[in-house]
Amino acid sequence: TCTRIHNKPTFSQTIVLISMYKSPAATAAVLDPAGLGLSQFTDTELQEHFDTFFEDVFVEIEDRYGEIDEMNVCDNLGDHLMGNVYIKFVNEASSKPCVDSLNNRWYNGCPIKAELSPVTDFREACCRQYEMGECTRAGFCNFMHLKPISKDLRRTLYGRKMKALRKSP
Repeated sequence: TCTRIHNKPTFSQTIVLISMYKSPAATAAVLDPAGLGLSQFTDTELQEHFDTFFEDVFVEIEDRYGEIDEMNVCDNLGDHLMGNVYIKFVNEASSKPCVDSLNNRWYNGCPIKAELSPVTDFREACCRQYEMGECTRAGFCNFMHLKPISKDLRRTLYGRKMKALRKSP
């Protein structure tokens, strides 16, 4: 668990959806800690699964609650970070209504647990060693290991803003 004390903010541009992403790879790692081959997923299948999840959440949140500046999903294995989805809105006013609404909703058969997050600068919260492929703590690091989406999906989701700007008079 994390040894840092994180103050829960009363307002923030960023929300966290606690343990919302259920990675087939992480599930297999928990069920098969010795690595005996229970995971039957290819890297391509895992990326497609993740991209589908990411797009589903991104589009739903942005369409209902407001423009997303950045969305990130933790790829850590530690309980306090595993599957956490961080969403930073362009406008802080979108965050609180989103949290209030999502705490009454379910996703993939599980209740959503949403909170305002103190994280506003993901560069500071991310493990720099992981980004360079050198983190020795693996998935149990206390800094965020962000799971990347495919380049095509990034262009599609974050390109929606550019298309909307070009269409407006």
